[in-house]
Amino acid sequence: MKQIVIEGGHPLKGTITISGAKNSAVALVPASLLCDEQVTIDHVPDISDIDALEEMLEYLGAQVKREDGTIEIDASKIQNKEIPEHISKKLRASYYFMGALLGKYKVATMYFPGGCPIGARPINFHLKGFEALGAHVIEEGNKYTIQAEELKGNNIYLDMPSVGATINIMLAAVKAKGTTTIENAACEPEIVNVATFLNNMGAKIKGAGTSTIIIKGVTYLHHAYTEVIPDRIEAGTYLLAGALLGEDVTVQNVIPEHILSLLQKLKQMGVPMKLEGDTIHIRKGNHLKPVVITTGVFPGFPTDLQQPITTLLTQCEGISEVTETIYENRFLNTKYLNHMGASIHGKGSDKIQIKGPTPLVGKTVKATDLRAGACLVLAGLVAQGTTTIQEVEHVLRGYENIIEKLSGIGAKIRLEEIK
Repeated sequence: MKQIVIEGGHPLKGTITISGAKNSAVALVPASLLCDEQVTIDHVPDISDIDALEEMLEYLGAQVKREDGTIEIDASKIQNKEIPEHISKKLRASYYFMGALLGKYKVATMYFPGGCPIGARPINFHLKGFEALGAHVIEEGNKYTIQAEELKGNNIYLDMPSVGATINIMLAAVKAKGTTTIENAACEPEIVNVATFLNNMGAKIKGAGTSTIIIKGVTYLHHAYTEVIPDRIEAGTYLLAGALLGEDVTVQNVIPEHILSLLQKLKQMGVPMKLEGDTIHIRKGNHLKPVVITTGVFPGFPTDLQQPITTLLTQCEGISEVTETIYENRFLNTKYLNHMGASIHGKGSDKIQIKGPTPLVGKTVKATDLRAGACLVLAGLVAQGTTTIQEVEHVLRGYENIIEKLSGIGAKIRLEEIK
């Protein structure tokens, strides 16, 4: 067990370089299983979610070489076998092995994946997509077996533009016979990253990044190279740190178009910013204005930044409002923010109001999930006194070198092992 200890109130100054996107990398690695040769993925973040995916690849017999942000994977001779629960439960994104193995071998068996406790997050959209391609799904408790004599292209409409379902159906359809059309597909940048990777292998995918994706099945996928896009959620998190405490914080390796909704909200608040290509300069804002935020699918405000921005909203002058439309259990962080001195009140199950500004005081808190942990790190940075964040394994799942990056711009933060 580990915990993060933060001495708050120190100004931040310096440069942070954004790592490869967690939400892309955890899909690109399973996608490598579809290749009939070797693939190379660059700018892979060094996080525990990738460690878990590497374990799954090696369990199946893939040859994996990982060094300095680059991972080489040869899955041409893997053994398709049941993926046990103790491996699959380590991260939610293990479900991408379903689509990849089904697409390659016409059968996949694994247990329901794990991840953060932020809501039900059912995989019924994934399973319906597999069934539309001709697969049969067998549920035995927590174990799923998905198999097909043959996968055939079909027209698939998603009742909700789920990122996970869009990618998983895309993986399963790449080697299916005929043409698959996904309607009401998710449009997130991570989907474009995965589609580009598959096309580099020889897949025929058009429309990624729009609501209609068309996939023409192929029989062979060759050696390919790709790069993980910059992590828009990590970029947003460090921009929020700069808005809270920045004397002169520079965040580089950013694709601004991927976080326009956040940048617009920061501008509405009155946070001083300057954009220069893939670099954003940001400073602490004074007399910040309250805002209204509603999460949504891309290009709407990301649910993954809803919890982190709540810390900044505690410092706005007036009442801000946040409505969460993606997950039903994503306000667990507010209990701990209130413990630190915030004034946050629930308005039903999907809405909160934040009254500010309120000074925050260091306390002992828990990271209930990945982005709640990021929220509490930001709170610890701005709070007076010392904040101890427990159960930080959630945070380490999604932020590469977060301690080193924040320390490098002046934060007093350390990671401790709990005996």
